Amino acid sequence: MIFAKKSRSRPFAAGVACAIAVAMAGGAMTEIGPWYESLAKPSWQPPGWAFGPAWTLIFAACAWSFAEAWAAARGRAARLTIMWLFAFNMLLNMAWSGLFFTLRRPDWALVEVALLWLSIAALIFVLRPVSPRAAAWLLPYIAWVSFAAILNFEIVRLNAPFEG
Repeated sequence: MIFAKKSRSRPFAAGVACAIAVAMAGGAMTEIGPWYESLAKPSWQPPGWAFGPAWTLIFAACAWSFAEAWAAARGRAARLTIMWLFAFNMLLNMAWSGLFFTLRRPDWALVEVALLWLSIAALIFVLRPVSPRAAAWLLPYIAWVSFAAILNFEIVRLNAPFEG
């Protein structure tokens, strides 16, 4: 059976539902059209098709991290802290797409990605004592966002200034 304990099935389902909602909202704000295609990008940027699978795996890992942390948390206050940290992280994740693609402000997104990175680091820091496995499930996420931040920086460097 995939769930070792019944206590993980509901948080995992909730985590998956939230991850799908965040992915759909971020996807709705991500228009790969003429504006994006016209941007100068570094030669090492992954091909466009790689982003969907990468984010799918990352969101699945986040959902599992949430379930692991929820199951391991002791008490309501710990669970609420975990829930709010994940919710704040999800908002920052969606905000990046809105800034970069919808508002067409990679420069603003570059500032925001630092906040997104810090929110992932905070999750890892808070979850580690609760569940080292839950914290470990977030390592691919922080690695990908670190890479995305460098890519965002290069796009800003190659294309600035941007106008709102």
